[in-house]
Amino acid sequence: MGTACWLALGSLVTLAGLLEGRIVGEEEAGFGECNKFFYAETPPAGLAADSHVKICQRSEGAERFATLYSTQDRIPVYSAFRAARPGAGGAEQRWLVEPQIDDPNSNIEEVINEADAITSVNNLGSKQALNTDYLDSDYQRGQLYPFPLNSDFQMATFTLTNAAPMTPSFRERWYMNLNSLMDRALAPHCGNGEDLYIITGAVPSDHKVKDKVKIPEFVWLAACCAIPGGWAMGFVKHTQDGDVIEDVMVKDLEKLLPSDPQLFHNNCGETEQDTEKMKKILEMVNQVQDEERGVQSKASTIPLSSTRNKRSALLSPEAPEESSSLLGKLMGIIATPFIKLFQLLCYLVVGILKYSVYFLWYITKQVINGIESCLYRLGSATISYFTAIGEELVSIPWKVLKVTVKIIRAILRILCCLLKAVCRVLGIPVRVIVDVATFPVYTMGAIPIVCKDIAMGLGGTVSLLFDTAFGTVSGLFQVVFGICQRIGSRVTFDNSAEL
Repeated sequence: MGTACWLALGSLVTLAGLLEGRIVGEEEAGFGECNKFFYAETPPAGLAADSHVKICQRSEGAERFATLYSTQDRIPVYSAFRAARPGAGGAEQRWLVEPQIDDPNSNIEEVINEADAITSVNNLGSKQALNTDYLDSDYQRGQLYPFPLNSDFQMATFTLTNAAPMTPSFRERWYMNLNSLMDRALAPHCGNGEDLYIITGAVPSDHKVKDKVKIPEFVWLAACCAIPGGWAMGFVKHTQDGDVIEDVMVKDLEKLLPSDPQLFHNNCGETEQDTEKMKKILEMVNQVQDEERGVQSKASTIPLSSTRNKRSALLSPEAPEESSSLLGKLMGIIATPFIKLFQLLCYLVVGILKYSVYFLWYITKQVINGIESCLYRLGSATISYFTAIGEELVSIPWKVLKVTVKIIRAILRILCCLLKAVCRVLGIPVRVIVDVATFPVYTMGAIPIVCKDIAMGLGGTVSLLFDTAFGTVSGLFQVVFGICQRIGSRVTFDNSAEL
């Protein structure tokens, strides 16, 4: 290994030793030793969440800034600085990752290169953005505040925990806004800038880079000047191309942020703020906004002027100016219908192709949805069928056991009944059994006697009836005879008397 390689390796080791990013525990109040980057050493209230991580960024043995990082969106919620100036635009940038975000048990307490973290950090990239997330995309790593971590402005080191996806044009205009505001508006009106507290943040949108890193809907900056007769200002810049940075009051900025937080303690001494300084700051901000609009208007006219230069280069330099103008008008008049026709044909072809693709995509989507629905139903029916079969198969042993138990119970009941009958039979006296056995014999022998007695009874009854009838008739005759006899004797006595 050559001397140059050893020197390069030594510089990397030295850089890694100087750069530290400490994860602040939840049990610690605020950001620990990085509370000094907040006004009154009080972090913003109302922005903390379970998916947020507090980081105290260090470099060269000193604290540099504080970051509240969202592991869900993989972009910073905000970063806080004090007396910081944006870095040089042409500085070589080194992007580092924080190992303890993805691996809380990691012993590496400093930010390191992504290449070195692959082999030493577990679950790298599970909770934070990586350099690879920005490859082959339309977005670049854009610092919320391009503040260099080391004193070498030719090799400024940046952390990915302070970066969010930005388009190249937006990042360039955002950095230009920050430099202009700091140099002309904010720092000059806050003493020497030592008491200037800056908080920059990003509000995520619903769009992601590679379905991992949230793209900001807008970025914001809040500044608090903590000197007697200080002030507080807010700025918002939407990520759409063409939007100019907007100045807002801090209270209005807080209403634009999620959860309506309080960025500065006691609203940065609201009752003691100097309105005259704020008016001067707003005048400088208006100049910065006008310059940005001018840059955008110039950028929009560059393609038109370059096209005209190309057209003029095609004309012959020997042709007179008037003839070239007349010829150009004539060619324009002749070519215009053909150009319009060609544009119309292109528009029709593009429209037909577009709607054909849409139609094919719709048909394909419907077919895929139908196949998915059929497969889902088939799968559901199959699962239900096998589930029912499985339930029945599982229940067969239980049912057999239940039937077996019932059969055994029935057999036991029958045996109990037989035993009870035997016991009762054995408990009956022998005399009763003999009487029961001889009862039919006695019954059969008694039948003739019973019949004889019945006949004798009937005969006696008949004779008694005859005797009764004859006695009654004879008695009547005797009574009649006696009456007649009495009557005859009386007649005879009367006749004899008369004689």
